[in-house]
Amino acid sequence: MSANPAERASTNQTAHRTATQDSLLLREVLQSISAQSCPKTYNFHMHTLCSDGKLTPSELMTQAVEIGLSGMAITDHHSVRGYREACQWMEDWRWHNPSSWSRQRQSNAKTLPKLWAGIEITSFLADTDVHILGYAFRPSDEGMAPYIQGSAPKGDDREASRVISAIQSAGGIAVLAHPVRYRTNEITLIRAAARLGIDGVETFYAYDNPKVWRPSPGKTERVQALALAHNLLSSCGTDTHGKVLTKRL
Repeated sequence: MSANPAERASTNQTAHRTATQDSLLLREVLQSISAQSCPKTYNFHMHTLCSDGKLTPSELMTQAVEIGLSGMAITDHHSVRGYREACQWMEDWRWHNPSSWSRQRQSNAKTLPKLWAGIEITSFLADTDVHILGYAFRPSDEGMAPYIQGSAPKGDDREASRVISAIQSAGGIAVLAHPVRYRTNEITLIRAAARLGIDGVETFYAYDNPKVWRPSPGKTERVQALALAHNLLSSCGTDTHGKVLTKRL
């Protein structure tokens, strides 16, 4: 029988003793994610020109503020440069918009979302190349070095066990991206990832790239059921590669 959310959170916090305050906060958020969370409230899968996206980090952040996102992560492939540039953009934005982020701000004022560190790493799981998303980790952690060089890891560093361990040892949360997009079925992959101690799966995803973003029927429900069965967190994201944050392409 699946543990309830409080028990699951307690177990996870005990297991990941190096968790950052950011990752503990994100874990709480992911426990509340639903099919309606993305793309207007949370978005945990987006790319910039720092990997294979079309938006600069500043363009991406401008859209995030206009949309009114509460929380987000930039997940460039094998790079945290977009995340770091976004952090600098936010500092500049605060400087130029002091009344909008103060405690006394008006209810209709634009505000900044919570930005978590993010990355997407090519990995090898159950004889299949997959993508593992890392969130809320310390980018400066030594164990993350093989994964932020701008290209996919090789050799043992590519093994899913290594990737998951590196993210978690850096205080972060590891999530299997879009589990129904691979040549191996999602049941096999999620079971294998769960055995390795992964934290979650990207449950809410638009596999058919609709013009108006929405989680794909059927596939989403299958992944959600597997996440619950394995006591895994559920994430959501548009996997944006184009010029508009509310869709993938």
